[in-house]
Amino acid sequence: MKHYIIAIDQSTSSTKALLFDGRCQLVGRQNVDHHQYYPQEGYVEHDAGEIYGNLVVAVRQLIDGHREEDATYSIAITNQRETVVVWDRHTGKPISRAVVWQDTRGKDICKQLREDGYAQMVLDKSGLLIDPNFSASGVKWLLDNIEGARERAGRGDLLMGTIDTWLVWKLTGGKVFATDTTNASRTMLFNIHTMQWDEDLLALFGIPRTMMPEVLPCDAVYGETTVEGVFQEPITIAGVLGDSHGALVGQMCFTKGSGKVTYGTGSSVMVNIGEEPLPAPEGLVTSVGFSAFGKTWYGYEGNIYSTGATLKWIADQLQLVAHPAEMEALATSVADNGGVYIVPAFSGLGAPWWQSGVKGAVFGLTFATTKAHFLRAALESIAYQVRDLVDVMAKATGSKLREICADGGPTKNQFLMQFQADMLDTPVVCTEVDDASALGAAIMNGFARGVWQGFDEVTGFRKVTQTLYPQANPQLDTLYQGWRDAVNQLTK
Repeated sequence: MKHYIIAIDQSTSSTKALLFDGRCQLVGRQNVDHHQYYPQEGYVEHDAGEIYGNLVVAVRQLIDGHREEDATYSIAITNQRETVVVWDRHTGKPISRAVVWQDTRGKDICKQLREDGYAQMVLDKSGLLIDPNFSASGVKWLLDNIEGARERAGRGDLLMGTIDTWLVWKLTGGKVFATDTTNASRTMLFNIHTMQWDEDLLALFGIPRTMMPEVLPCDAVYGETTVEGVFQEPITIAGVLGDSHGALVGQMCFTKGSGKVTYGTGSSVMVNIGEEPLPAPEGLVTSVGFSAFGKTWYGYEGNIYSTGATLKWIADQLQLVAHPAEMEALATSVADNGGVYIVPAFSGLGAPWWQSGVKGAVFGLTFATTKAHFLRAALESIAYQVRDLVDVMAKATGSKLREICADGGPTKNQFLMQFQADMLDTPVVCTEVDDASALGAAIMNGFARGVWQGFDEVTGFRKVTQTLYPQANPQLDTLYQGWRDAVNQLTK
């Protein structure tokens, strides 16, 4: 009997349902976008109810197009990380919209904690820098600012969780309240050494322990669901991990020193550092990479807030192109960026700068600047930000990476991928599945169900579409210095 894995990839901009067969080959997909809410400067919100509804719609549409009566199905989940939901355990209703990872409302909370001397304690326990990107300050803000929320939390009436937790809770009708180790490690409330919620961190942010979900490994069985009647009989939910961690698994980065770049709304650069949670070099963080087969692998990671989001902003807000896919032809119609640099700090700057208060800026505009120069500068900004992180990682490990595995929609942009390889002086390996995060979730699903017994059984599932090798360009150092000069003007 055939078995299909439905991998739910719940990202910052949409909810995708991807259907994988028993060899993890993609056979179908559906995508449903959700609204982005910006109620005031620095606030970025999602409607958690809309996201769950979109999941149901995506799965129903997927199965309607690929239903086989003699097949069985299960669900895996990968999700945007740090975005956090707080809801009532009795009614199942969120007390507000979800606070998205791009949201900076917690910056004053984080600033005060740093000034009070808690930075090292938080770093030692969680592996993270105190920053509103992570979930804890958003939850504290909600409890402090929504009338009655803190009292309700104190009575044990409220629950909190990243999007995976919310989806599992909804899919199981409130029977399962759980998260996985990777999402837990991005909340700033989880101790990556003890692999437990940390009482000191919970106290620091004033978050009751009763709000916190059970933490399970990535390759666990999480429960059962009919997906609101899409299936007549309940199917298994197995395999859960955050999107960047899913991509690490989907890119088969199972060995120490292997790394990947996920190009999405933002971008994540992550390198597997093995089974010890080593302190990260300045500007990076240490997170759980993934957990499986009773072990945990850790990763150095740097997060870039705006990469694909920059291209979407140019298309949707500035309307310079109808779709980001049109940018490549225009960007390559000019020989260079014309001296233009875009620093896309729409939600501040992430790693390795970690300055949430700065704003985006454009440098080097002249009367000779054209739309093509502007679009080229936007694409180049992605490659510059990735190099910022890779340089720090290479210095920390004492050697540069042998290759970078790349996934995400922007990998279809040939100019960007070649410029990235040139800028890193490292081969960039692009893979067949744009959504490596979903592939990683499907692999964890198979581990959880006992289909595969080890990493070596799945390494062949990754299909390389192209490898871009660095090309000599005498202008690279000058271009990169121009980027650093632009960033320094914002951060000094």
